[in-house]
Amino acid sequence: MGAIDARRVARPKWRAYLLLSRISNLPTVWTNVLAAVVASRAGTDPRTVAQLAASASLFYMGGMFLNDACDRRFDAIHRADRPIPAGDVTAAEAFAIGGALLLGGETSLAVAGFAHALPWGIGLAAAIVVYNVWHKGNPVGPILMGVCRGLVYAVGASAVAGSISPRVAAAGLAITSYVAVVTLVAKYAGRQVGWTIPWLIAGISLVDALVILWSGGPAALALPAAAGFVLTLAFQRAVPGT
Repeated sequence: MGAIDARRVARPKWRAYLLLSRISNLPTVWTNVLAAVVASRAGTDPRTVAQLAASASLFYMGGMFLNDACDRRFDAIHRADRPIPAGDVTAAEAFAIGGALLLGGETSLAVAGFAHALPWGIGLAAAIVVYNVWHKGNPVGPILMGVCRGLVYAVGASAVAGSISPRVAAAGLAITSYVAVVTLVAKYAGRQVGWTIPWLIAGISLVDALVILWSGGPAALALPAAAGFVLTLAFQRAVPGT
């Protein structure tokens, strides 16, 4: 009877991949890029923003695959419904896909000609790996997660401006702090806070909208950033944004 039940609830591979990638949170990554580009004051060419958003998305999804791969033993006890302990995806598969996505993020920066962003991309990939390997039981784990988001700002701004201005650094510190606090709440409160964590994750886009306005950017760009909040919540209805 158990085997029949297991087969009935088994997820298709594509669904397991969506869950592992936390694809519903990607709008917050796109608004990170938009805010970084605006804060750099180097112009907001739509094609450039789209290329950077695609690269940042690869880094993000790679990190999420690695997160589940590294947390597989913890999840087997506390979150047995996750794709790896549920048997939908193997740990080796998640490690391989995660690594390939990180490499894809850096490669896409190189192909697009964002030479100044390449060192920051390497730093982002390294921070992602360090966080995933070392975040359980690590008191500075939430800070490491925040740093990963701050480095997305660094990648975006350096790609278009060639350097990181004090304005971009301040904006990066703001998003780093916000994400660190959200991660801290999620770490110690967990499922007890229910819908709060998904809303706080979506709130990253609201912080990006504020960064755009603070940087002197037009409301015409702050509004799409704020819309990332709504879009993330909508996507989370299909794919939980843990």
